[in-house]
Amino acid sequence: MSPRQLALLLIAPGLALVAGLFLYPLCFSLVSAFTGPEGGFSLQAFGKAFELYSGDVVFTIVIVVTSCALTAVAAVAIAGTLTLGENPWVVGALRALYRWPLFIPFIVAAQCMRTFLAKNGLMNNTFVSLGLLEPLQAASYLDWRGIIITFVWKQTPFVALLLAGALASLDRATLEAGRNLGASRLRVLIELALPQVMPTLLVALVLSFVTMLSVLSVPMMVAGSQPTMLTVDMAFRINAYGDYATANALGVITYLISAGAAILYLRHGMAKEGAP
Repeated sequence: MSPRQLALLLIAPGLALVAGLFLYPLCFSLVSAFTGPEGGFSLQAFGKAFELYSGDVVFTIVIVVTSCALTAVAAVAIAGTLTLGENPWVVGALRALYRWPLFIPFIVAAQCMRTFLAKNGLMNNTFVSLGLLEPLQAASYLDWRGIIITFVWKQTPFVALLLAGALASLDRATLEAGRNLGASRLRVLIELALPQVMPTLLVALVLSFVTMLSVLSVPMMVAGSQPTMLTVDMAFRINAYGDYATANALGVITYLISAGAAILYLRHGMAKEGAP
C-alpha cells in the first residue's frame, strides 16, 4: 500500500463522519427550505418565515451584535488588566476567577441566571438586604436583558483568554516605552497594544457571534416570551407543527447571518494582508 493510499485510509473515518453528520443534514435542510408542498422549487417557506418571524430575525441580530460588543469591551478590560496591571493581588485574583464560566454549559448558565435575575432572585434580594433597593422596586431581568447578560458572562472568558495570550506575546519594550513617555495604562492599551492584537480579537468575536446565534437553551429558559431568537422559533415549528420547511428556511437565514459575520472578518483580513 502506497503512502498516499495509507493517508486516505487514515482520514476516511473522519471524512465519513463529517459527510454523514454535517454535510448530509446541511444539504437536506437547504433542499427542504427551497422545496414547495408539491415537490418543486419554491420560496413559500421563506415567505412564511418572514411573515411570521421577521421581528425575531431583527431581534436575534440586535441581541447577538449587542452581546458581541459588550463581550469585546469586557474582554479587553480583563485582558488589559492581566497584561498591564501592576497590582499583583488584583491580577492574581482575576486570573484565578475569570475562566470559570468557560466550564459551565449554556443550559446550566441559563438556569443560574434564572435564579440570579428573577424578580425575587439573588441579585434583587441582595440589593434589598443592603438597603440599595426597596422590595416594590425589584424588577425581573428575565427578558432580552437576561439573554444579553448570560451571553456576555458566558463568552467573555473565551475572548479574554485568546486576547490575553495575544497581548502577552507582544514586545514589552514598545509598551514600556509608552509608559516611560508618560502615557497612562489605558492609553497604552488602546493606542499601542490593542491595534496589534485586533485580528485575534476579531477571530474570537466571530466565533462568539456564531456560538450565540446557535444557542437554544438561553433564550428559551431566560426569556420565554416574544420576541425571541430564531433557534426557539425553529424548535417551535418542528415540535408544535412538524413544519420542517419553515424551520429549514429559518436555518438558511441563520446561515446567511453567520456568513455575513465571516465575510466581514475575511474582508478585514484581506485588507490587512494587502496593506503596504
